[in-house]
Amino acid sequence: MRDIVKYLALVLNVVSMVAMIVGILLHSGRGGGLSDMFGGGGGAALGSAAAEKNLNRITTVFALIWIFTVIALGFLLAV
Repeated sequence: MRDIVKYLALVLNVVSMVAMIVGILLHSGRGGGLSDMFGGGGGAALGSAAAEKNLNRITTVFALIWIFTVIALGFLLAV
């Protein structure tokens, strides 16, 4: 049973890591980020602010999942 939990935590860790990298790369830097990528220029798109806010939330959730799985793997691999 412990091995199943360990492998599940490892898979969740890798999936959340990749999703977090993608989410961070989609964030806006000095340009418009996600809104510019899909055709909205300089805030012209109506949903650009909502898209950035949701992207922030999703990236935060993946970061929290990654942190918890790192801690879980630390406990599971210690013994």
